[in-house]
Amino acid sequence: MTDPGTPAFDLRRARDSDGPQLIELIERVWVEYPGCVMDVDGEVPELRRIASAHAEWGGDFLVAERLAEQRRIVGCVGWLPAPERGLELRKLYVAASARKSGLGSALCTRVERAARGLDFVELWSDTRFEDAHRLYEGRGYRRGDELRELHDLSGSVEYYYRLSLQGRVIRSRDD
Repeated sequence: MTDPGTPAFDLRRARDSDGPQLIELIERVWVEYPGCVMDVDGEVPELRRIASAHAEWGGDFLVAERLAEQRRIVGCVGWLPAPERGLELRKLYVAASARKSGLGSALCTRVERAARGLDFVELWSDTRFEDAHRLYEGRGYRRGDELRELHDLSGSVEYYYRLSLQGRVIRSRDD
């Protein structure tokens, strides 16, 4: 499904066969940050079966393909149910070549649309991912005081963000 808000990208539901491209995309993003390393089998094995894993967990996962690059995946985002009437935004990544195109914002919008009728969208973001923080904060997400340490190979520490959907109108292009 091509989204008019994201020219030159096709947003679609992920398939398990997307695993190799997702691993490559996320690894390319992580190497931009000092100390970030990928251990797929030890820390993010769901990337090998992303659609099945998110379906089993009650969520969904989308990929963005750049049409001009022979349908290469250049962005992704997923979501899962969160306690207390919300959704958790997960794994929002955009390739360097697709940044500043509106794709990150379009992926956020998809999650927010999926949360229609719920109270909030929440997420955790590595403290090193400052560009992502600017995106979230520009969309109205508020950073909480809570930090969490993942005790992973990257030594990740994450900020908590939450977007209240109460009183907020989220429209789709079909509305």
